[in-house]
Amino acid sequence: MINLKQDRRNFIGSVALLAGSFVIPNQLFALPKREKYKIAVIDLMILKRQKISALQLTKDIGADGLEIDMGGLGDRETFDNKLANPLVRQEYLDKAKELNLEICSLAMTGFYAQSFATRPTYKKMIQDCLDTAKAMNVKVVFLPLGVQGDLVKNPELREPIVERLKVAGKLASKAGIVIGIESALDANGELQLLKEVGSRYVKSYFNFSNAIKNGRDLHQELRILGNRNIIQIHSTNEDGVWLQNDPKVNLLKVKDTLDNMGWSGWLVVERSRDANNTKDVKRNFSANTSYLKSIFQSIK
Repeated sequence: MINLKQDRRNFIGSVALLAGSFVIPNQLFALPKREKYKIAVIDLMILKRQKISALQLTKDIGADGLEIDMGGLGDRETFDNKLANPLVRQEYLDKAKELNLEICSLAMTGFYAQSFATRPTYKKMIQDCLDTAKAMNVKVVFLPLGVQGDLVKNPELREPIVERLKVAGKLASKAGIVIGIESALDANGELQLLKEVGSRYVKSYFNFSNAIKNGRDLHQELRILGNRNIIQIHSTNEDGVWLQNDPKVNLLKVKDTLDNMGWSGWLVVERSRDANNTKDVKRNFSANTSYLKSIFQSIK
């Protein structure tokens, strides 16, 4: 009599053995890992403001992306923005694609020195930045409130700044782009400012150095602002030493803090240059980029 049960077991075992002989390592099928944290540099800080050669330098530095400045301001009605030219924009986009780089944000650094609270053409400037970002499929723009918009030293400017940020938020909402602001306020103060503005298109562009130079707890500041209110991070300190040599910045602890918050996004290298050799752009920014990657993109 045929033993059906035994034959079935033999058949299954044979199939399993045959399948096993064709097993291919899982990593051959693995999809490219999407990094939770990406590292960028700033064209202005690598001395390539609105120069397409910034992209190749970014690649040479080893970063994943670039923050592009909108250009100088001075007494102009708006930024001296070469990217307003569609041909120039396309050159940037083509080069970024060729180098496998992303443009993480556009920066309105002209407001570091100019007054966002009183500048008469602020609305046009914001709109020009948003239009450029939208044309380049960039989802974040950076707006520093700057020296003249320091709400710690000039609290009387709070009302006009809030009103202007509300206008900016409405413009950003129509464009589908987030404005990341940097203020002189501590985390509680900036959180309150964001609440007064009341737009999910206006968030905090956090800066390590603001917390550190004012003696605040960097990790507590991050936690107070929280996952939903931080859009990007300038992840360096003031110039002096590289991040890896800076006793004021514990990046392993920062990563734990951000991981626990559930935050992910762009860490943008702004400063932390070696004070003994600040002009060696490639060396300074490569060192900080490499160290950030070793912490935030390491395989666990």
